Amino acid sequence: MDLKLIFIAVLGLFCCCTAQKEGKECISANAKHCGDCIQHGAKCGWCTDLNFLKQGETVSSRCDELQSLIKRGCAESLIENPRGKKHILTNKPVTNRNKREKKLKPEDITQVQPQKLSLTLRSGEPQSFNLKFKRAEDYPIDLYYLMDLSYSMKDDLENVKNLGTSLMVEMSKITSDFRIGFGSFVEKTVMPYISTTQAKLLNPCTGDQTCTSPFSYKNVLKLNSNGSLFNTLVGQQHISGNLDSPEGGFDAIMQVAVCGEQIGWRNVTRLLVFSTDAGFHFAGDGKLGGIVLPNDGKCHLENNTYTMSHYYDYPSIAHLVQKLSDNNIQTIFAVTEEFQPIYQELKNLIPKSAVGTLSANSSNVINLIIDAYNSLSSEVILENSKLPDDVTISYKAHCKNGVVNEGEAGRKCSNISIGDEVTFNITITSKGCPKLGKQETIKIKPLGFTEEVEIILKFICECDCHKTGIKNSDLCHFGNGTFECGACRCNEGRVGRNCECSSNDVATEDMDRNCRNGTDICSNNGECVCGMCECKKRENPDERYSGEFCECDNFNCDRSGNKLCGGHGRCECRVCVCEPMWSGSACDCSLDNRTCLAKNKQLCNGRGVCECGSCKCNDPKFQGSTCEECPTCPAVCTEHKECVECRAFGTGEKKETCEKECSDFKLIKVKTRDKMPQPNDASYPVMHCKERDANDCWFYYTYAVNNNTEKVVHVVEEPECPTGPDIVPIVAGVVAGIVLIGLALLLIWKLLMIIHDRREFAKFEKEKMNAKWDTGENPIYKSAVTTVVNPKYEGK
Repeated sequence: MDLKLIFIAVLGLFCCCTAQKEGKECISANAKHCGDCIQHGAKCGWCTDLNFLKQGETVSSRCDELQSLIKRGCAESLIENPRGKKHILTNKPVTNRNKREKKLKPEDITQVQPQKLSLTLRSGEPQSFNLKFKRAEDYPIDLYYLMDLSYSMKDDLENVKNLGTSLMVEMSKITSDFRIGFGSFVEKTVMPYISTTQAKLLNPCTGDQTCTSPFSYKNVLKLNSNGSLFNTLVGQQHISGNLDSPEGGFDAIMQVAVCGEQIGWRNVTRLLVFSTDAGFHFAGDGKLGGIVLPNDGKCHLENNTYTMSHYYDYPSIAHLVQKLSDNNIQTIFAVTEEFQPIYQELKNLIPKSAVGTLSANSSNVINLIIDAYNSLSSEVILENSKLPDDVTISYKAHCKNGVVNEGEAGRKCSNISIGDEVTFNITITSKGCPKLGKQETIKIKPLGFTEEVEIILKFICECDCHKTGIKNSDLCHFGNGTFECGACRCNEGRVGRNCECSSNDVATEDMDRNCRNGTDICSNNGECVCGMCECKKRENPDERYSGEFCECDNFNCDRSGNKLCGGHGRCECRVCVCEPMWSGSACDCSLDNRTCLAKNKQLCNGRGVCECGSCKCNDPKFQGSTCEECPTCPAVCTEHKECVECRAFGTGEKKETCEKECSDFKLIKVKTRDKMPQPNDASYPVMHCKERDANDCWFYYTYAVNNNTEKVVHVVEEPECPTGPDIVPIVAGVVAGIVLIGLALLLIWKLLMIIHDRREFAKFEKEKMNAKWDTGENPIYKSAVTTVVNPKYEGK
């Protein structure tokens, strides 16, 4: 339970702090006019009521959180609070058709809805709309095959020669409107990428191999629907050669992307198949050949040949990504297994691209293209153009099978089949107002598709009342400002609530004198502006200073229960103004006496008076919310025992004076205890008692005071007398107990003696074993025999 209370307290504190922060956002804005106010938050409003400001409050006090303005007395109709809105301008439904129906032009097929809308944004207020995407069946496709014609791709060229008609057959299963084109690349025609000797320029291959002259990029076949022409022109191509391993494919990709007219791109699905068995050069590598100018990203095809390869460096990956995205081109990298890792990394940098493993002789190129196309077309990723400053955008995708993606993943839906429809919820929020409040335009489109949504962004920078402002109004001190939205918007160089002062004359001694309340200027709670006090603001937006000298506030009143004015009044100039039925300096005294009513409908049980909604008992021995408890009083049961006994059974100490002393209650006899009134059955408190009478028997009764203040006693007519004890079993038990105790004592004594004897015997045995008897020679004894050996005797 304690944890619950702590959690509730923390939650309340959090909510309180959050509310204060939101309110503070508007107060701390120090807005001097309505337009400035509404740009600081979606919850900020401006009160246009002429009489709204109290003495000492600044013009910026008109800007506050909406509920706070209403609480402070501003009518809701006088609050400026413009809201944002959205308006759909073009909303053509997505196309529902199949290949069996009449063929449509690409421009008549719609996969994105809506196409154009207008959003009016207010700072801090999000505006949302839904974008619907549906993959159209039989959508036209343009495919451009860009092939590396360096010598290592000789075998691959043979297989690509028949690619046109075969690919046309396979793609006809997907779309009835398919076009194919072909281009080739080798390398920049400068050292050290190729040999620039005359012979090598004519035939870069070694030995008896005949190769065509090296080139950077050629557009061999413009996009068309003639597969046989593709086979014929590709069959006329010849392999060339270069010196280094990386190729100049990035130059070729850039030209394919930006030369839309020469390539023949339509506003349909655009696929670029990039086929190679080598790596690539990128920005900076041109320095090896003395080329330092960055790639300009423009078309430089003359007679379908790239003519500026010796002049501009290779494009960077980022530059290439931008151009591919701008031109809605989806790239399929068909590369050999050896270079799979490097092109996989490149794929991660280029949105809407795929990588396929090309066999050694490109025999699997058709299956590779079909698989890559299905992979690319089953995924939709939204991309937006550059956003204006202080504008943010977020996406939430509602994809197939109920899948919902949010955050960065909210831009994307996968596993989309033809005819599937997905929805994106897009939210745009402005955090300010752009310079001059000009409208902006952004675009959102699915990557790889030409269709897009155009969004016109308009910004709310001023309130509606700004339009009806009166310039040089007499209300603003002889025309020194514009009167708008209930306040003066001072001209440059003028200050004051009514623009009555020049900014050069604000801090003068004469003006400060008008702001002094004693010795302090504005009671140290404000600043003197134009001879009038403007009170400073508190960190808590609900707390304010006011008054001519900022001497008043609404937060320094008496508190009760840690609440200002007890939570039952408002603080005005440090004095509580109480709500009806409340009084006292802290509005903590309730004038409602219903809380003093006891269960018997008496005020304080007749034992006290009701003050401020609670009982004050006349006799200090009584206590409780209605003086119903008396902890120090004799127990009720003990107090009435003798009277109940004498009246019910004619026994006890008061049997002689029973009629005189015990006639103040009504006695009712019942046969059994379950016939007595129970606490839950009666509408008044009932006390159950159990007492012993003069014959040592128990009798049971209840004592109560009914709603008519009459004392009522219910008593069981027959007391319970305990039966006498059986003497024989008691005597037998005592004798048996004495005998058993004696035997137990004898056994204990015998056990202790046995233990003692065994210890003594063990001690004797130990001392016997420790005894030592010395059997060595007596050191004092000397033998009487002496032996002498003749030194001359040698044992002969």
